[in-house]
Amino acid sequence: MKNTIVIFVICLAIISISFGQEKETPPSGSEPKNFLLPQREELQLENGVKLVMIPYGGIPKASVRITVSTGNIHEEIDKIWMSNLVSNLMQEGSISMSAKDIADKMANMGGDLNIFVTPHNTNIQSSVLYEFVPDAIALMVDVLINPAFPESEMVRLKNDMKRNLSVELTKPGSLATQEFFKQLYPNHPYGRYFPTEEMIDSYTLDDVKEFYGKNFGGKCTTIYIAGKFDIEKAKKAAVGALTNWKEGLESEYSIGEPVTQGEITLIDRPGAPQSTLLVGLPVADPSNPDYIAVDVMNSLLGGSFGSRITSNIREDKGYTYSPRSRVSAKYKSSIWYEQADVTTEFTGPSLQEISKEIERLRNEAPSEKELDGIKNYEAGLFVLRNSIPNGIIEQLVFLDVHDLEDDYLVNRVKEIYSLTPKDIQNMAKKYLRSKDMTLVIVGDKVKIQNQIDEYEKLLDTLK
Repeated sequence: MKNTIVIFVICLAIISISFGQEKETPPSGSEPKNFLLPQREELQLENGVKLVMIPYGGIPKASVRITVSTGNIHEEIDKIWMSNLVSNLMQEGSISMSAKDIADKMANMGGDLNIFVTPHNTNIQSSVLYEFVPDAIALMVDVLINPAFPESEMVRLKNDMKRNLSVELTKPGSLATQEFFKQLYPNHPYGRYFPTEEMIDSYTLDDVKEFYGKNFGGKCTTIYIAGKFDIEKAKKAAVGALTNWKEGLESEYSIGEPVTQGEITLIDRPGAPQSTLLVGLPVADPSNPDYIAVDVMNSLLGGSFGSRITSNIREDKGYTYSPRSRVSAKYKSSIWYEQADVTTEFTGPSLQEISKEIERLRNEAPSEKELDGIKNYEAGLFVLRNSIPNGIIEQLVFLDVHDLEDDYLVNRVKEIYSLTPKDIQNMAKKYLRSKDMTLVIVGDKVKIQNQIDEYEKLLDTLK
């Protein structure tokens, strides 16, 4: 009973204090420090393989990523997702190890094996306890250079791909994305999103081996190791496993030349309760001096939770739940776009509000206070993203894909804080033109055609 009384008294005291105090505003956070790229050691083998080692942090683990500079960008027009099929088959094991053997060995090292494809790279990745880094490298290299490509798994993997394809094609967001990039990159792999089922059915094991033989080799392969590990042992493992691998060819990325002419495309989806909007156009790519300013402009306009478009059509109007804009960086080209799933009856008003926010930024610089908040958000996010080994590797891969120097990383925070409100307005004036944007809408045509017509009238009034 005594204990109960004591607890009751303490609770009363806490409640009294809580009601007796005004709600305090938390102190302002300090400005993020400039990012320091950790020292790294690099080594290049005679066959072209590059080894990048970054001792980083005190946790006894390390991340290992083998990156081959080939991905969806190297697929033929009638072989979409071929690079994905190649990676899926690599996941089935090497000549000497089955998929189960690999999974068991990686688990004993405290990790697992993940193989994934991006438009520009095929990646073999794992994080293991630091003492197993040499073993992990040897295992991952074995998967890389001695893939078994078991024909017995082809039917299953192709069926998986067809199942994934059919699921994707039921999603309005996927349909909009496919059509949007098809229009912006009509003659480039960036514009080829989904294969057909017939295409997948036609893929043979010979096609897989041909893609691998043509696009894999030492000259386009880099091993990144970041975390806590023995650098000499890691080096010895990589050199020993890769010295005799084929050189292969230098990898080259074709440059996509994006086009936009203000087209509006409506994909009819009768009965749809929402309309999916995707609107955008080409902007500065990562090698362009404007890129960081464009990135910050995007955060202010639609790329962060507190951005203008999000506040407008989500918080104020309630037209949508999760609108977001982004800058999609390709090799030597980039696209800015806003995407939102909006209530059908507010399809036109949503488009009008998005255009209004774009025009407002073109015509009027943001306040210092608003921009300061976005700069803190961008700089803090960048530093936070690079606080783990995988984050460091991700940034180095980005540098390599886009032919950038270290300055891009080490000066980024400083450059973000140097931006002025006028700089952001100038980026909007230079790159964002509502009349020229490619717009794809997936929705119920009967219910939204009139709204789109009204939006077109608004565009006609813009310069």
